[in-house]
Amino acid sequence: MDGTVLVADDDRTIRTVLTQALTRAGCKVHATSSLTTLMRWVGEGKGDVVITDVMMPDGNGLEMLPKISEDRPGLPVIVISAQNTIMTAIQAAEAEAYDYLPKPFDLPDLMKRTGKALEQKRRAPAAPAVEEDRPDELPLVGRTPAMQALYRLVARVMNTDLPVLISGESGTGKSLIAKEIHDFSDRRNLPFVVVNAADLSDLEGPARVLAKAKGGTILFDEIGDIEDEVQARIVRMIDTPGDQNPRFMATSQVNLNTAMENGTVRQDLYYRLNGAAIHVPALRERVDDIPLLVEHFLHRAEREGAPMRVFSENAMEMFRTYSWPGNVRQLENAVRRLVLTAQAEEVIKTEAEMVLGTAPQAGPLMGGEDNEKLSASVARHLRRYFDLHGNMLPPAGLYARILREIELPLIEIALDATGGNQAKCADLLGINRNTLRKKITDLDIHVTRRRKLM
Repeated sequence: MDGTVLVADDDRTIRTVLTQALTRAGCKVHATSSLTTLMRWVGEGKGDVVITDVMMPDGNGLEMLPKISEDRPGLPVIVISAQNTIMTAIQAAEAEAYDYLPKPFDLPDLMKRTGKALEQKRRAPAAPAVEEDRPDELPLVGRTPAMQALYRLVARVMNTDLPVLISGESGTGKSLIAKEIHDFSDRRNLPFVVVNAADLSDLEGPARVLAKAKGGTILFDEIGDIEDEVQARIVRMIDTPGDQNPRFMATSQVNLNTAMENGTVRQDLYYRLNGAAIHVPALRERVDDIPLLVEHFLHRAEREGAPMRVFSENAMEMFRTYSWPGNVRQLENAVRRLVLTAQAEEVIKTEAEMVLGTAPQAGPLMGGEDNEKLSASVARHLRRYFDLHGNMLPPAGLYARILREIELPLIEIALDATGGNQAKCADLLGINRNTLRKKITDLDIHVTRRRKLM
């Protein structure tokens, strides 16, 4: 490896180990126990890669990432942390860290990732032009944990050669995810080819598609709707891609495990495409993103010449409680209609009702499919957490960490539902009142802020 690495960690042993290992690998190393010193080095233009802990004596390493990005765009930052929670991993992804490793980390793995970061910094490829407004596409917008987990997974598979299977309901933005993976990958300067059944209807179809892709990305749109004969051609196409060797991706709004069991999707095709599985959450699974999406669509319409609009609190609440069977695409259409039909600058509840009609209440927020059990929803989120660690296992103590992260929102929501009445809450949860009090203290829940949900 060749380059300068800045190391910030309050543990002297870790600083020593990393300094020795990186120096032996051919790097120059500056190590410190202070974020202030680290930021001074960054501001002076030192370093090609940063390795930083999260909890430091003089601050939080994650909170420094936006400043590092502002001062030194493109400087890779690898975050290491003993705060091994799902939220830490999500926050690292949200802060656009180059990589995240929980402590205790595997030194060879960290060295490998540092080498990749140095190589990326040395090549410094120009980032693809990202248009702020692409009217024909859904926005990849969201701050909820579901979307942050999605961003993290997309980042992990972006520059691999694994085939990618993207699932989700209609209107969630599956094709956009595929396009983003291509546009920010090493194949960004090669074609992105979307393929449907008609493109492969004859024997020469696969050869034409491969020639068109030229080693870029081939996306099979709604693979579950393609008939068996064409699926067989896709299998042969994946097995014999020729010299171009493109990357294969597919989208599906049907459950491919079920489709495979009932024979509508070939097993050999499923196993070839399912190298990395990405599930795009339905809008009802991330209702806290709805105001952000509404604002995005309002600004888009305004840039296109439409009058400026804002949503009243009641209108926004109605949007939050609507079930959105058509997901983000339906939300966009609803906002566009309201921009044109609203009588004043502020969109009111009655106008929202006219656009949405009789609003079905939102279904269960957990789960990506109809009637999905809570256990299945939890299993999906746990698999994402394991995916965040790549080929490594999560740190020890996973059982207690997961229980705590489930227990906290459960008690908070139960307290909200009972108006902060601890006796009622304990009865609702089926636990002793003293036990509830202890958990409120241990989890640092502020009961005085509870309000009864209507």
